[in-house]
Parts: sequence; C-alpha cells; structure tokens
Amino acid sequence: MTTQPSRELETFPNPKPGRDYQIHLEAPEFTCLCPKTGQPDFATLEITYVPDATCVELKSLKLYLWSFRDEGCFHEAVTNRILDDLVAAVSPRRMTVEARFFVRGGITTRVVATHEKG
Repeated sequence: MTTQPSRELETFPNPKPGRDYQIHLEAPEFTCLCPKTGQPDFATLEITYVPDATCVELKSLKLYLWSFRDEGCFHEAVTNRILDDLVAAVSPRRMTVEARFFVRGGITTRVVATHEKG
C-alpha cells in the first residue's frame, strides 16, 4: 500500500480571499481508540470553516484523519486537537469541528469545538 496516514495538512490558496464563504466537510468514517479499553470509537466529523488566505487540501485531510485510527484518544481531546491542527494549518476566519461519536455503553457523545480569528 503506497498511501499511508499522515499528520501533515496541506493547503492551497483561497480562490476568493476577499469574500466570506463557508466550506463544510463531513467525514463519516472517523475512528480512534478508546484510551481506557483499546476498543475502536467511531464518529462522524463535521468541519465547517470560513477560509482566509488558504483552504485545506482534502486528500491530506483524509490521511490526517486516518492517522488517529490506532491512537487512544478521549473524544474531547481528539476533537480539540483536530481543531487546533486545522487552525494552525489554514488560519481560518472561523472554524467549527463537531464530532458525533456512535453509541458506546448506551451513551453517545457530541463534542463541538470552535475558533474565531481575533
């Protein structure tokens, strides 16, 4: 297999930097591991942002999200880490990362983390 998970997020120039517009990305196959049991956790991630100078390149985002597959992460921590890494990569005007984790032990988890440029 030549494609491997990666923590490198690539970007490209925003084609309309003078306009506020929203990009909405949905990743329904996000997985990481429960740090307590080692069992897989499954989630749908929704990333919504208003770009500034750059946009995130989608293949690099896919490989980035894949990199969490074998990592033990609390839901709150992984959602905030993804937001922090995306903000560092693209410096958006606004961004929200919402993680909706599937039911485990009768409980679903929804974590929403936001960023606004100051």
